[in-house]
Amino acid sequence: QVQLVESGGGLVQAGGSLRLSCTAAGITVSIHTIAWYRQTPGKQRELVALITSRSSTDYADSVKGRFTISRDNAKNTVTLQMNSLKPEDTAVYCCAAHSVPYSSDLKGEAWYGSWGQGTQVTVSS
Repeated sequence: QVQLVESGGGLVQAGGSLRLSCTAAGITVSIHTIAWYRQTPGKQRELVALITSRSSTDYADSVKGRFTISRDNAKNTVTLQMNSLKPEDTAVYCCAAHSVPYSSDLKGEAWYGSWGQGTQVTVSS
């Protein structure tokens, strides 16, 4: 049974930083693409960043240069470092694990079969 648990959300002023962690059980993050998504009420869920089994990373244009995704294989954890936060970054952030190992070519939200419950990030202006 796969379990993903996010932590590190909270309230921060614009320009501040937060560090989100996604700790996995029942799955090895080093061989699966792990992604961070975010969602706000009334909006479609948005892919924020991902890291593949080859350690390739990809970011939404809106967060490039501000967010960094990384992986700690020993802790089976993926981290999202968020700097220079803006009010528009306010959302519930969820991590998700791709269902197929070593599958960086299989793209799209439908391929992510395991999701965490999410952590709230609120950025005040």
